[in-house]
Amino acid sequence: MASAAIFSSLRRRRSTSLEAFLAPVDLSSAAILETLRAVSTELLSSFSGNHKSTPFFQRKNSRSLIRKIQVISVFLDAFGEVGFSKMTSTVLLCLKELYLLLYRSKILIDYVKGSSKLWLLLQNHSMSGHFHDLNQEMSTLLDVFPWGEISLSEDVEEQVEVLCKQSRKSKLFIDKHDDLLRLKLYYFLNEFDNGRIPQRTELHTFFVENLGICNVKSFRFEIEFLEEQIVNHDGDIEPTASVLNGFVALMRYCRFFLFRFEDEDGELHKWNQKKTMKGLITQEIGDTFTAIPKDFCCPISLDLMKDPVIVSTGQTYDRVSIARWMQEGHCTCPKTGQMLVHTKLVPNRALRNLIMHWCMANGIPYDPPENSDYSSETAVAARPSKAAIEVTKATACLLVEQLANGTLRAQTVAAREIRLLAKTGRQNRACIAEAGAIPLLKSLLSSSDAVAQENSVTAMLNLSIYDKNKSIIMDVEGCLGAIVAVLRYGHTIEAQENAAATVFSLSAVHDYKKQIAEEDWAIKALAGLLIEGTPRGKKDAVTALFNLCTHTENCARLIDSGAITALIGALGCESVSEEAAGALALIVRQPLGAEAVAKEEKAVAGLIGMMRCGTPRGKENAVAALLELCRSGGAAATERVVKAPALAGLLQSLLFTGTKRARRKAASLARVFQRCENASQHFGRSGLGYGYAGSSAVARDTSFADDVTMPVSMSVPVL
Repeated sequence: MASAAIFSSLRRRRSTSLEAFLAPVDLSSAAILETLRAVSTELLSSFSGNHKSTPFFQRKNSRSLIRKIQVISVFLDAFGEVGFSKMTSTVLLCLKELYLLLYRSKILIDYVKGSSKLWLLLQNHSMSGHFHDLNQEMSTLLDVFPWGEISLSEDVEEQVEVLCKQSRKSKLFIDKHDDLLRLKLYYFLNEFDNGRIPQRTELHTFFVENLGICNVKSFRFEIEFLEEQIVNHDGDIEPTASVLNGFVALMRYCRFFLFRFEDEDGELHKWNQKKTMKGLITQEIGDTFTAIPKDFCCPISLDLMKDPVIVSTGQTYDRVSIARWMQEGHCTCPKTGQMLVHTKLVPNRALRNLIMHWCMANGIPYDPPENSDYSSETAVAARPSKAAIEVTKATACLLVEQLANGTLRAQTVAAREIRLLAKTGRQNRACIAEAGAIPLLKSLLSSSDAVAQENSVTAMLNLSIYDKNKSIIMDVEGCLGAIVAVLRYGHTIEAQENAAATVFSLSAVHDYKKQIAEEDWAIKALAGLLIEGTPRGKKDAVTALFNLCTHTENCARLIDSGAITALIGALGCESVSEEAAGALALIVRQPLGAEAVAKEEKAVAGLIGMMRCGTPRGKENAVAALLELCRSGGAAATERVVKAPALAGLLQSLLFTGTKRARRKAASLARVFQRCENASQHFGRSGLGYGYAGSSAVARDTSFADDVTMPVSMSVPVL
């Protein structure tokens, strides 16, 4: 029997109505007949028999079902002429069941008519089974219907009897021609799997002549539909996600191989207009910014851990960060200060799987290390097949060839397609970079065409998510400078924002933070975007600045480029205040930075305001910044802090209501405040510096990152 479960493959954007699974229990006899007539009429009218209304696949099954519903429609019309006065409860119950049957039939027919042709081919057996289930359900309903309790005309009775006999004889029908096409589709994928590229004429015959996928728009629909199925089914899909990814890659290759770089009806500019308001963050995160759970961030780098490992003290760090710490000669645990008994790093498999599933749930790209000695079943299932990789390589070569030799319009189309192809998958990003796309995209960054520039910088952003590509981007002469130029003078605000996000992505590698800071105008452009940008632009800018602040040698550059003023101003902007306070807390750890912050009139007031009205993390970062300002800024800075209005009350509030780190920082700052108050009473105003000198007994935390937490705006690809 068919049930609601058979329609689980419906796309989420077209959610099934609740009416499909609930009978209208409160309707009268006349109302239930009117409802049944309306549903059957709508179904029949949508299947009028012309070419456009006929499904491309499942034609025989669809027509068979429609013919049965035509007879039911005749029965409903005749039943209405009989009258309702003698309708029994059994008849009414059967009519309600008929309502469910008709509504599910409508859903199935609409789904077949609106689905991707490739998807219907791949689901040929399953969809045929759904039609057979509905036929079986109809047969059962007709058998139990109390025909003896109603009076129908002789000709209607004959039609109903024929319908009952046909329904009983109904068998599962799988169209052999459709099944041969399905096998041919797998054949093409197998050809790529064996290292052979099918002939152009063979691909044209199959996709254009047999399937009717005859233009760029049709290929685009097929690709997007298949990608949507992969996302919506979350791994529970047949064929598997890896096979579907292979078909997506095949369709993308054929789109270029068969139609080259046509851009029909100005689709490129229409597409870009639809994306104007989406900017950096796409469907995976929507218009929000995802705060990474603190336990998922490495205490050293503050970045999302990709390969978490456990040291001898039981603390967890990202493998790259802790390995660098040890290579620098440290023998202690960065977080606890305890001596490391040994240098063995034990993979934290449980945490890594949690991180991976969290990234998948939030739509955040996550590329695990290639040399990892463990993997989750989900990751294995979604791993691209060899065929998908080979098709992607062939597609990347076509795109790069067009970037190198095509017209500006063709180059723009190629940049957009690279942008889309690099949206997901480490392998996709690797293939594109290996084909030589990055130097060519760099040249397009200076294009006078706004669409070309935006697509190229966003493609660069998407490629930079893969760590190996970061080094390629940084090694290409002038590439970083070209990205910064877009950040400064980009034709559109979206291009500037995505350039800032690219800088943020590149700055995730510790070795590049100094190089980025030394690039002319890089910090100044980020500071300018933080001051004058859109909310999303401010978010991209502040996260990039935060990353640069974690490198101690960047302090002078940050000061000279105006980043301090911009960060202090950002304390009053709710969407970026947490990150701004965190960056300031890092800067004031150095005397030079503390001196620069202390000179800013609004610095202390802004941080005090964060302690009063900020989020829990914002308050935590603000009190950490004030404490570090006292430690590194000298007596004058300490005086400004301890004399700030309402400081004592705010500290007391944090001691009771703050996070664990905030309470610890508040306790340390309260001791500074108390010593200064005592010194002021004993020695007068001149005793303030002496009072703070005693606070040196308050030990600094050994962890640089333990003082600061930050919700990170994840830079992800754009559709």
